[in-house]
Parts: sequence; structure tokens; C-alpha cells
Amino acid sequence: MSHYRRLDSKGATWFFTVVTYQRREFLCDDEVRAALRGAILKTRARYPFNIDAWVLLPDHFHCIWTLPEDDSNFQLRMRLIKRHVTLTCSEFLHDDKLNTPSRRKRKESTIWQRRFWEHQIQDDEDFR
Repeated sequence: MSHYRRLDSKGATWFFTVVTYQRREFLCDDEVRAALRGAILKTRARYPFNIDAWVLLPDHFHCIWTLPEDDSNFQLRMRLIKRHVTLTCSEFLHDDKLNTPSRRKRKESTIWQRRFWEHQIQDDEDFR
């Protein structure tokens, strides 16, 4: 199994892309948007971060976050958000026909791609 090394920069600003499993188009559905909003609020209450930008599309979203000065754990926040949406929506979004042996072994749903893409914002130009 691959071990992904991620930067550990406290207080950094990050750009993320998170994609649904097999690019299924459901993120703009009312129930899913409400679950995503709830997941963000719940996660931010426990692990604060600033949302600098967010774009929601049917099969993925992009966002820019700035973490607190003493914190670098964006992975935990993203995991909690994805997990909350999965738990809230899996009754009507999980599709066992799309499951693979690997996903079953890992007890993964068919809602999100396994990983997400991140990029640490380096300067004002990069932010723009």
C-alpha cells in the first residue's frame, strides 16, 4: 500500500479537490448539500478552520481553507466531513453494485473517491 506524505505546515492555506466515487453526480442535491453543510459546521465547531472559498459542482468540489496558526491537520477535517456526509446520506447514495472487493475490504462506501487532492498555497499570486 502506498504511504502518502503530506506537508505539515501549521496555519497554512490549502486548496482541495474532492471527487465523488466514479464521478457520480449528486453533490448538488438538496439532501446532500444539507449534509455537507452540517458536516462542515460540525467539523469547524470542533476543529476550527477558515473557509476562504468553496465551489460545489455535481460530482466534485473545490475549496480553500486556512488552518489555525497552531494546527496543520487538514486530513482530519476532510476525513470528518466526508465521513459525516457518508453516514448521513449512505442510505440513499450507497450503491453496492458499484462496490469492489478492495472497497469492501476497507469497508468503504460508494460515495467518495478514496483520496483527495491538496495543494498548499504559497503566496498571494498562488491564492489568486
